Amino acid sequence: MTEVPESASSAPLAGVKVVEVGLWLAGPACGAILADWGAEVVKIEPLNGDPFRGYSYLFGGEDNPPFELDNRGKRSIALDLRADAGRQIALDLLADADVFVTNYRPGGLERLGLDWETVHAHNPRVVYLSLTGYGLAGPERDRAAYDMGAFWARAGVAASLTLEGQPLPYQRGGMGDHMTGLAAAGGVAAALFQRDRTGVGSLVETSMLRLGMYQMGTDLSANVRLGTKTFATPLHEAANPLLTGYQGSDDEWFWLLCLEGDRHWPRVLAALDHPELADDARFATIESRGRHAAEVTAALQIIFREHTRDEWGEIFDREGVWWARVQHTHDLVEDPQAIAARGFVQLPLADGTTAAMVATPVDFGGQSCEIRRPVPELGEHTELVLLELGRTWEEIATLQADGIIS
Repeated sequence: MTEVPESASSAPLAGVKVVEVGLWLAGPACGAILADWGAEVVKIEPLNGDPFRGYSYLFGGEDNPPFELDNRGKRSIALDLRADAGRQIALDLLADADVFVTNYRPGGLERLGLDWETVHAHNPRVVYLSLTGYGLAGPERDRAAYDMGAFWARAGVAASLTLEGQPLPYQRGGMGDHMTGLAAAGGVAAALFQRDRTGVGSLVETSMLRLGMYQMGTDLSANVRLGTKTFATPLHEAANPLLTGYQGSDDEWFWLLCLEGDRHWPRVLAALDHPELADDARFATIESRGRHAAEVTAALQIIFREHTRDEWGEIFDREGVWWARVQHTHDLVEDPQAIAARGFVQLPLADGTTAAMVATPVDFGGQSCEIRRPVPELGEHTELVLLELGRTWEEIATLQADGIIS
């Protein structure tokens, strides 16, 4: 394990050395989480860089916030892994690494000599994290994926959100990638704990297909156990009309959270201030509300048009009704609860200033994780890392001249 600055010594993964061979989002997301948790992460990039770097044009050509989210806190070296000398540098880095993170496809890793068997033989203590679209086995293990393919489309997420006869919704960037990266980071942590007992590293495998299947586990468990089919449900047909979305008079949406319908109904009734509903048989029990879901929902929606969302919020809180406002992500930027929950951290920038950035979702010791390094430029640390590996300046010059590093 590497030495770490004293300021990072209390982080849970302080001293853990991670080598990342990752592109786009999912693998780098795992690496960024491990870096937030205190690990020293070296990101090996192709000579022309992680292609996700090129998406800065979507944000005006300078900043690239999504790339920053998944690559902060790392060091970057630019390396041609297809060349023998480049592969040897990667193996030298892995010789004393604790963790190898990759989301390259299995066939590509085998061609590069960076598959599990080869790396494990080279360093039996290394925890090897394979993050793929469809897994390491099966006829489609090398199919190109992205989370829009393996998670959003193949795992049923998109279809579960699409009403019959309506077009599919478009996926926002990184939804499956970030969740798979988080699952992968948890797997790495468990494997490191196991290695402390056994002395031997292990293969940790996850995929965006598996993550999507687990996310859809409520539906999928019923499908596989009972043979049922599940489809999207319109808001006005929810089996529990007290657990769905409504609009106030200002057209702003909110969600009722009365999962235990009969327990919560008296409080909802008090908040509505429509005592006649107490004598309406359709509203009497959770079963009757479910049988008459469309009628009950329509009646409640008419009532909810009597006040704005904020006014309803005050009423709900006074009467003990559970609810949540429906927000856009841009609303979260100034949401006092999101701020109090440490949903944002300060990202150090190359010019010495800082900027707000989304936090990864796990803290330790009641404090947000400290981001110790800014987002690296492509190959920013190549020479330094090679010097740490014992290469001389003459050897580094030769590697540059031969196009192995940049």
